[in-house]
Amino acid sequence: QVQLLESGGGLVQAGGSLRLSCVGSGRTVGNYRMGWFRQATGKEREFVAAVSWSGLSTEYADSAKGRFSISRDTTKNTIYLQMNNLTLEDAAVYYCAADHRPILELLRYDYWGRGTRVTVSS
Repeated sequence: QVQLLESGGGLVQAGGSLRLSCVGSGRTVGNYRMGWFRQATGKEREFVAAVSWSGLSTEYADSAKGRFSISRDTTKNTIYLQMNNLTLEDAAVYYCAADHRPILELLRYDYWGRGTRVTVSS
């Protein structure tokens, strides 16, 4: 079983930055592809970014390219999402996810965290 715990959400002004963290636990999580999704109020959950088990490969949604950066500390089973130049449209609950399938573009994930809320003020 894999458990994921997100942290780092909060209130930030538009144009500001925030870094989210997600710690994974479970004996095999170090071999899992991990990613970030988000769900804004009244909208469907959408993919944000993903990172391979090694941390060497990444994938981003178009909305995240150039502003967000996903990274992974394999020694800590932790992934991060550095978010810069935040806009009102980035406000959402951000979820961490993990999956044993290695294909980075695959949007199916078997394990999910409970989410951390990001609020962006004007």
